[in-house]
Amino acid sequence: MGTVAAMRIFLAGASGVIGRRLLPLLVGAGHDVAGLTRSAARSDELAAAGATPVVADVYDAETLTAAVVAFGPDAVLHQLTDLPDDAAELPAYRDRNARMRREGTANLLAAARAAGAERIVAQSVAWQLTGEGAAAVEALETSVLDAGGVVVRYGQFYGPGTFHPDGPPDHPRIHIDDAATRTLPALTMAPGILTVIED
Repeated sequence: MGTVAAMRIFLAGASGVIGRRLLPLLVGAGHDVAGLTRSAARSDELAAAGATPVVADVYDAETLTAAVVAFGPDAVLHQLTDLPDDAAELPAYRDRNARMRREGTANLLAAARAAGAERIVAQSVAWQLTGEGAAAVEALETSVLDAGGVVVRYGQFYGPGTFHPDGPPDHPRIHIDDAATRTLPALTMAPGILTVIED
């Protein structure tokens, strides 16, 4: 496989569980990366990893758009979720994560368009959800595909820092480090769906 030309990449969710793994891979490949985080306390961590830190709330569409336009990315990577640290709290976060998939995605897509980004890559899931969760995933995937982007459907993450730190869950699943590595082809593949799971 040939070397990918260096790109300017806006990584939304850079301090999240997969964002933390993606960032050093992107920087190591020679890309110029801006890392979006909601937490100013994470700025030093992102800078130390080689990114330009951007502190903004994805729900503040005006500020978000200004930040993305100012960076001028070739690609926007959407790895934003709104999930708890403790898996036991997941039911209480369903509405929050559904809002992220709907409103957060819409704002990020609008910012990417305003910035003239040529590529959008967005996180989705490789298992079936129900109710509002399923509707929110469908809305995310439809909007990204309609924008000519790539949807990455991940299996359940396992490994350090995930909801399954001590061993793999049921299929579909993927180790968090493998998930990050296998996301990179989405930067250059044709628009569509990339499924990232173990065999």
